[in-house]
Amino acid sequence: MSRLQRKDWTAAVLFLAPSLIGFSVFYLIPFAAGLLYSFRNSTIGGAFVGFDNYEAVLSSGSFRKAAANTLLFTGVSVPLIIALSLCFAHLLNRRLFIRNWLQTAFVLPLVVPVASIVMMWQVLFDWNGTLNMWLQHWHMGRIDWMKSGGSMAVLTVVYIWKNIGYNIILFLAGLQSIPKDYYETADIEGASGLHKWLHITSVYLTPTMFFVVLMSIINSFKVFRETYLIAGDYPHDRIYMLQHYMNNMFMSLDVQKLTAAAALMVAGILLFVSVMLMTERRFRSFME
Repeated sequence: MSRLQRKDWTAAVLFLAPSLIGFSVFYLIPFAAGLLYSFRNSTIGGAFVGFDNYEAVLSSGSFRKAAANTLLFTGVSVPLIIALSLCFAHLLNRRLFIRNWLQTAFVLPLVVPVASIVMMWQVLFDWNGTLNMWLQHWHMGRIDWMKSGGSMAVLTVVYIWKNIGYNIILFLAGLQSIPKDYYETADIEGASGLHKWLHITSVYLTPTMFFVVLMSIINSFKVFRETYLIAGDYPHDRIYMLQHYMNNMFMSLDVQKLTAAAALMVAGILLFVSVMLMTERRFRSFME
């Protein structure tokens, strides 16, 4: 039996080796090196300075502004995309004659290149774009969307449009995995639609909800690509994100502040993910 287990472990290691080597070379080792640089005053022959780089980053107004904007964007966009994707998943779970068309429309943004997406939103929200033409047609003033407080709303719309299809697929899979017998029993007992949703759908959809929330938060940190292509290196203050700060530190070759800011962001994400996983484990143990 032990010989068979050793053979299985050997085969598993051989199959996983290419992925593990690539992950280590391109992710783990660079992250460890960056973490080491964050405690030094230079990347070449530097001295250990402790938490001086972290203190400099935390005292920077640009970093605090970027962190506040990132938290605001995540706090607004994630609940919105969760609510909308859940509503559309319920809609697609019904028998509709346009169901296939809706599924294609929601999934299509996932496969469209980012450059094409940016070009479309630039045409829509530019000073001479489609939306301002409509406003002018209705005798309303034009708005410079990407250089005003409305830039956060534009970024939220782009994020939701890009990622809502993925969340809908996950929610739809979760809804379809709930046994139909529970709903039939509830119908026999005369339960209302709200009662069924609160005591059946929401309970069995909670594990999927945790995963969707986690993935939505992770995807919210990837919106930098769209923001960078739409607004450039130094966008409006409202959409100046942590990734902009780190990108600007990289362009100025300030690797110490770059790695310190990246370490702080990773620590914040890990803390939130740990809380989410702990909450999910407690919920599962409570349900069992």
